[in-house]
Amino acid sequence: MSDKTLIVEGLNVTFEGRSVVRELSFTLAPGRCVALVGESGSGKSVSARSLVGLVGARGEVTARTLGFGGRDLLALSERQWRAVRGKDIGFVLQDALVSLDPLRPVGKEILEVLQTHGYGDRAQRAARVLTLLERVGVPDVALRARQRPGQLSGGLRQRALIASALALDPALVIADEPTTALDATVQAQILEVFQQIKARGASLLIISHDLAVVAQLADEVVVLRHGEVVEQGPIQQVLRQPRHPYTQALLAAVPAEHPRGSRLSPERSGERVARSVVPGEVLLQAHGLGKRYTGPDGVVRQVVQGVDFTLRTGQTLGIVGESGSGKTTVARIALGLLQPDQGEVLYRGQPWNRPGNTVSEASRRPLRQQISVIYQDPLGSFDPRWTVAQILDDALQVAGFAAAARPARIHALLEQVRLPANLASRRPLQLSGGQRQRVAIARAIASEPKLIICDEPVSALDVSVQAQVLDLLADLQDTLGLAYLFISHDLGVIRHVSDDVLVMRHGQVVEHAPVEQLFEQPAHEYTRRLLGSVPRLPGSGAELVVPPLDLEHEAFDLFDESRLWKIAI
Repeated sequence: MSDKTLIVEGLNVTFEGRSVVRELSFTLAPGRCVALVGESGSGKSVSARSLVGLVGARGEVTARTLGFGGRDLLALSERQWRAVRGKDIGFVLQDALVSLDPLRPVGKEILEVLQTHGYGDRAQRAARVLTLLERVGVPDVALRARQRPGQLSGGLRQRALIASALALDPALVIADEPTTALDATVQAQILEVFQQIKARGASLLIISHDLAVVAQLADEVVVLRHGEVVEQGPIQQVLRQPRHPYTQALLAAVPAEHPRGSRLSPERSGERVARSVVPGEVLLQAHGLGKRYTGPDGVVRQVVQGVDFTLRTGQTLGIVGESGSGKTTVARIALGLLQPDQGEVLYRGQPWNRPGNTVSEASRRPLRQQISVIYQDPLGSFDPRWTVAQILDDALQVAGFAAAARPARIHALLEQVRLPANLASRRPLQLSGGQRQRVAIARAIASEPKLIICDEPVSALDVSVQAQVLDLLADLQDTLGLAYLFISHDLGVIRHVSDDVLVMRHGQVVEHAPVEQLFEQPAHEYTRRLLGSVPRLPGSGAELVVPPLDLEHEAFDLFDESRLWKIAI
């Protein structure tokens, strides 16, 4: 692979005359890793797509040099690109949910890459699929290979996508947010896989908002803002002694670097805020929850067993655990969307969910508006044809607000989640990831709920936007007295937001403790292993001065081409 050097000099990308990447330059040699970091809309993903010819029909790519392995990438025809993608350059897309075909098993997704590029015979390809899934830490590979994306957790989907990108051991791997949906222990496995890619002499381009992940892998880091490079250099130098205020802001927004009760967003970073809400009435109780599923192999598996918890107003209960540990199943049972096989859920002391249809939906319906949910993927939960105003109007209509009162309430909701009123006329695809998540929060609070179930609400956001959303959730809890059931794989986020924490493994609670006790004195070996798997930032050694974030330049999506990669290979 000695000639497989990626050279990028003066890369520029424009969409319909609008410049989104300007004068990006770096060199990536075999066995090395370069990281592109920056907030949503900074040009990271567009830059990565330009390197594999997938910037889209409306995009124009120019560069003084754009070469890999002695080939001019700008001169390749689409037929030539099809021979390069997947074989010489592997690409891990950010959003596994829309990048995998929902109608076929993930094993066949990987098999397609092998077949397209003529790898081995049928038996060799089948064996290679299982080997690749094992390599990225997928358990029960024979079963998982036969399951469709909708039957897998977000973490398992992401691992299947990574396995597909590594199928032919390409000389260059481009990974766009490859660990976003992964818990700490699986993330550590994937980081080890990427380290092995470097060790065998391949090169790695990582796009990530997780600076701790970047610190584990990268030799060089390029910090982008509004399409321009604001800082570039060796990883240790940039993370330990950041020169540019924007780089300092990114580092300061990492939740693990701040104590609970302090603000994360740039304009209020480090500010300590006394909580005015004292935990009060018991809202949600779970007693002995259990759930079984029959897999496609006919085997019955216990996915939740003996789960107990109590959640009060004004309180946040965090739930952590590996992918497939039962976190989301518990949340669905708590919402009343999935019946338990054992145990019960009480809401405000009344039966809410029990086995065998003993609690009717008709009896739950009057209380439904008191419980809301914020999903991991707001784009997937919105009707793409509706504007923001229509999305919020629908939520208000369901909650019983009169038609005449809804326009003013929509305006108030947007103000409450710190979005400008002119966004009301935009559709979801015209919003950035952070803006979409704030619309999702506005929809969740539209019915004036008592309890919000947050299922990975910030996992897809870069650190600066994540900081704003976490501060927003804290402010809403403080002003509205909300209770949160907060599910996340990010232990830094869990520590920052939670009062108490449940640690789940294989469907069981292995530890339940107040947040500081759990993080300072973990009692269970598994909890200690989780905490030990978390990537760490190198110490900055100095107090950082953080500028306010420029919300006016938070870019919206110009295209949605995530499925082009599968078509291209």
